[in-house]
Amino acid sequence: MKRDPVYVQLQKHLDKQPVGYPSTWSGSEIEILKHIFSAQEAQIALGMSYKFDTAADIMKRLNDMKISVSSVLSVAELEGILDGLFKKGGILSRVTDRVRLFALAPLVVGMYELQNHRLTPDFIRHFKKYTQDKRFGIEFLSTERPQMRTIPIAESISNTRHVSPFDEVTSLIAKAHEPFAILECICRKKKTLEGETCKVTDRKETCLAMGDMAEGALHMGIGRVISREEALDIIGQNQKEGLVLQPSNSQDAEFICSCCGCCCGILDVHHQVPRPLDFWAANFHAKVDGALCNGCGVCEKRCQVAAVHVKEKGATAKVDLNLCLGCGVCVTTCPKKAITLEKNIREIKPPQTMESLYDTIMEKKKGPLAKLLIAGKLAVDAVRSGRYDVLFK
Repeated sequence: MKRDPVYVQLQKHLDKQPVGYPSTWSGSEIEILKHIFSAQEAQIALGMSYKFDTAADIMKRLNDMKISVSSVLSVAELEGILDGLFKKGGILSRVTDRVRLFALAPLVVGMYELQNHRLTPDFIRHFKKYTQDKRFGIEFLSTERPQMRTIPIAESISNTRHVSPFDEVTSLIAKAHEPFAILECICRKKKTLEGETCKVTDRKETCLAMGDMAEGALHMGIGRVISREEALDIIGQNQKEGLVLQPSNSQDAEFICSCCGCCCGILDVHHQVPRPLDFWAANFHAKVDGALCNGCGVCEKRCQVAAVHVKEKGATAKVDLNLCLGCGVCVTTCPKKAITLEKNIREIKPPQTMESLYDTIMEKKKGPLAKLLIAGKLAVDAVRSGRYDVLFK
């Protein structure tokens, strides 16, 4: 397959950002870029980074790099192109002190989710092929900190002491800056386009954006504005249906996804890794009281990551601590109140902001040797756990 040089350049440039964008034999990563970026936009993106900059800053960088597109555009024209690219979901944007800023986005979590209004069968096919490639998987797992984390649903920790505010969904929403926007879940939308349906909910609008991210989504036209009270109500419905709460991995959360095991791309990664908690951010785990458990199996049906099993009817439920995310979904519907959440011995404290999260990832970005070691660890874990199937996916 012949690859257009400007998109190859962009792929290499994106690969140098905190969450890389490695090349693959299939070339699907190039087709994804072509779906989002015009050739001119791809050139412009070469002058950007994951740090937010003004159009003037980006223009200066393009001039310094002697990128030809900079010689035929004014700063105002460049800003218009950047805004158009943002509306297509190719980059991030926000307004600070009345000045619009722009930054590169990773593929996940980022460009893919921002294609909510631009999904096509071809894009889905190339995205699926690319994200199932082992090179992308290793890159995604090799970040110093994950981009998302799992927090318990509210009712599951109602009687738990010493719960940090960043692990309480109501606290996250209470301290978040307006506006609030509710978005259609792109993972369920993708599944629908593939001819499948969600097994957990038939509701589409379940993903919550807040502050700068909500403002950006509304500017793009991919969400609708809601009040703080409506946000709490929707998240409450998500919890009752058994969806797993996954906010951005920052104390100042910018979004809260509500995820199911059958559709969510992030939880799909969990299914494909032999010891997923080695790459996850979660502060709780489920514990079963054998004296109370009657082996009814409700918890097994509710679990979105297959972490709870009842060997046979009437047997005590067992929790696999290599898989349990501490989401609390199993806790709230146990008829015997036999399952509770316990805090992990070591609390994982998220960075304050998304900017500091990506700074940390960039500062500790892993090289080829470290990624090779991660690949080796996955293989060894697969053998030790008996989950050989993950080696061949």
